[in-house]
Order: sequence, then structure tokens, then C-alpha cells
Amino acid sequence: MRFDLAILSPYVGFLAQGALLTLEACVLALAGSLVCGALVAAARTSASPWLRRLAFVYVDLFRNIPFIVQLFFFYYGLPEIGIYLNAFATGVIALSIAGGAFASDVIRSGILAIDTGILEAAEVSGLSKRTVFTRIIMPIALRTSIRPLGSVFINLVLTSSILSVITLNELTGTAKIVASNTFRPFEVYAALLAVYAAMTYLLSLVIGVIHRRLNRDMMEAVR
Repeated sequence: MRFDLAILSPYVGFLAQGALLTLEACVLALAGSLVCGALVAAARTSASPWLRRLAFVYVDLFRNIPFIVQLFFFYYGLPEIGIYLNAFATGVIALSIAGGAFASDVIRSGILAIDTGILEAAEVSGLSKRTVFTRIIMPIALRTSIRPLGSVFINLVLTSSILSVITLNELTGTAKIVASNTFRPFEVYAALLAVYAAMTYLLSLVIGVIHRRLNRDMMEAVR
């Protein structure tokens, strides 16, 4: 059988809609996982023992349960107790919660790596603990953690392909439909491989640019 990508030309618009839906879900999930990760990291470094325990349980739970099981729980389990979400909202929330568990470890490491001298200077200046955390600790932690956070975000984009199992016609879901219509899965999934590779490569470039800009002053100081 001859390899022919031309068979996909009638479906380009359909696949583009799936890619756009994937992009929307991933952008929202990246933002959600960053917020979840920051909040959980704050709880894990809190002086409150019960907050630390609660954050530890969250991280331990969502890092050790397969994502597809979490997804099925949110999509099929929650309606049993009266909570109804559409496939898109379910996917974004599930990705945000799962990604937040991994992002929290990265952000927490960034918090713990902050020089104690900076924290002591902030305390001496009379700033409130809340101001110190939001204006000093968290910005420094995020700046130093941007590269490892990039790996978490890339993994989140790849994990988004699983959303097709809850009837969400994102990129992988639309590819399945095209493959079943054309009976040419080789070409369809070869194109899918290329699209996901391009998406993650572009994301890694964006993360690199953000890292360089955020740490530009540090690099200049070293020189």
C-alpha cells in the first residue's frame, strides 16, 4: 500500500477543529495546574501541620492513580452524586488537578531553594507574611522552576490525548474518526505523531524563551 497523505485533504478542517479544541483545553489546563500547584506548594511549606498533611495526601493521591481512572471518575462517577460536567470541562478540570500534583513538587523545590538571607531581609523590612510570600517567595520560586515546570506542561499536553475516551473530539478523537472513515490509519496517525511533536517542540521553545527572559538579570550578573 502506497503512503499517501493526500487522502487527508478532505479532513484538514475537521482535524484543525480537533487541534484547536486540544489547544484550548491545554491552555486552560496549564493555567489551572499552575494555580493548583502554587496553592499546594504553599500548603506544603506552610507552618500549619494539617495544611501540610492535606497537601501531601493530595499530591500522593493524584500522582499515584492512573490519569484515565481519574478521568473516568470525574466524567462517569460524579454524575452519580448529582455533579454533571460536559466532556470539555471534565477534561480541563481533570488535567488541572493531575498536573497540579506534579507542578506542586517543582514549585515547592523552588521555594525551599530560596536563600534564607532573602527571607530574613524581607521579615526585617516589616512586610507581612502574606506579602512576603506573594511578592517575594512565589515569584522567585516560579522563576527558578520554569524549566522543570516546562516538562510538567509538556507531559500535560501529551496526556490530553486521553480525553478522547470521554467522547471529546479533540485532536486524537478526530484522528480516530478520520481513520475509521478512510481506512488509512497509517497516514492518519503518522500525521498525528507529527502534530503532537510540533506542539511539544513549540512549547519547549516558549518555555526556553520565558526562562531566559525571567533569568536575564541573573545571567548578566554571572557574566
